[in-house]
Amino acid sequence: MATQTREGKLVEAFVTLADTLVVGYDLVDLLHTLVSQCVPLFGASAAGIILTDDEEFEVVASTNERSRLVEILQLRSGSGPCVESVVTGHSVSVPDIAASGPKWPRFRAGALEQGFASMFSVPMRLRATTIGSLNLFWERTGGLGTADAPTVQALADVATIGILQERALRESDVARQQLQYALSSRVVIEQAKGVIAFTRSATMDEAFTLIRQHARSNGTPLVEVAARIVSGDLAL
Repeated sequence: MATQTREGKLVEAFVTLADTLVVGYDLVDLLHTLVSQCVPLFGASAAGIILTDDEEFEVVASTNERSRLVEILQLRSGSGPCVESVVTGHSVSVPDIAASGPKWPRFRAGALEQGFASMFSVPMRLRATTIGSLNLFWERTGGLGTADAPTVQALADVATIGILQERALRESDVARQQLQYALSSRVVIEQAKGVIAFTRSATMDEAFTLIRQHARSNGTPLVEVAARIVSGDLAL
């Protein structure tokens, strides 16, 4: 079988995201699908998503622990490319983190410590509503190519529609519930990752892969599988 072209992979990514625009889709899995597909599509080393409910920011999806730590660092300091992308509603490119200057000192130090040399953030927005940012990290300088920026934004836009949908824009309570679900789910999933990592002597990334594989193979929402692992009702 011939290797799938990059264009084919992009089409597949958009189709997968579009499939979530139905009743009962798994919001948490949608976000992890987005970051997982962005890494190979754009040659990134890692990807992550932060969401906000206008009161606080949270990391809700990441492809590995390193990118998650960098995003958490930005949230705790209240500054960095990821946060700026949400606040301004515009993309933020950092082609050389080491040469980024004094603007985000904690982000710069943390990103370099985790081995990242460049990054690119795009807002997750729909019209006037910005709910978070999609963030790509590279271990090389240069970051995202100019021609790919609109594609990354388009993927983020489709995912945003999946979270908000038209009814959520008309009914603020629905949007708030969706975002709160994603934020609270993060806590349960992190706990489950810790349980699996301990019992299986695995890394946190390997633990999450096992949890997600079980959820998908059994057609069970990711957060439900995580809750059963934490409660001791499920042992992978």
